[in-house]
Amino acid sequence: MKKITALTLAALLGTTAAPALAQSKGDFTLGLGLGWVEPTQTSTTAVGRINVDGNLRPTLTVEYFVADNIGIELLASWPFQHDVNLAGVGKVAETKHLPPTLSLQYHFTNKSGVTPFVGAGVNYTYFFDDKGKGPLTGTPVSLDDSWGLALHAGVDVAMNEKSAFRFDVRYIDIETDVKVGGARIGTVKIDPWVVNLAYVLKF
Repeated sequence: MKKITALTLAALLGTTAAPALAQSKGDFTLGLGLGWVEPTQTSTTAVGRINVDGNLRPTLTVEYFVADNIGIELLASWPFQHDVNLAGVGKVAETKHLPPTLSLQYHFTNKSGVTPFVGAGVNYTYFFDDKGKGPLTGTPVSLDDSWGLALHAGVDVAMNEKSAFRFDVRYIDIETDVKVGGARIGTVKIDPWVVNLAYVLKF
C-alpha cells in the first residue's frame, strides 16, 4: 500500500512539474516586448566629446528553428529616438534609428520551465530624421548607417507549452560617422546594451 501511494505521488508530481517551452525543428516563435537601448560609449570628435542617451521602445522578435534547439531570430522594433549630447554644451542633436538584428541561437535542453539560450549575429542600424538642436538648431546633421556584430543571451520562463515570458540582453557593436553642416566631425561609438522583456508565443 505504501509503495502504491509513493508511486501515485511521484506520478502526480511529474504531471504538475513546470511545463517547458519546446524548441523543435520547424517551430516558430513570435515575441512582443519592450526594449531599453543603453549606449555605453563616449566618443571624442572634432567638436568635443559626444555621448548618446538611452531610450525605451516596443520590440518584435521572430524565430524559426532550423533544427532542435537551434533557431534563427530576427529582432525588429519601433524606432528608437536618442538625444546626442556634447560635453559642456548639452543636447546638440536628435536622431532616430531602427536596429534589425539577425542572430543564430542555441536554446539549452531543459525539462523545467526555465530555458536559457545564447546567440550571436549581425546588426544593421539605420539612422534617420537627424536634427540639430540647441546651438546646432537649423544646422544639417547626419549619422551614417552602421553594420556590426551582436551577442545575445536570455532565459524563457514557460507559462505553458505554447507561451513564455522572456528576459534577454544583447550587446551590439554600433559605430556611426557623424557630419555637421556637411563636414565630417568623427566617428561616434554607441555600442549599446539592449535589455528586453517580452511575451513569447510558439506556433
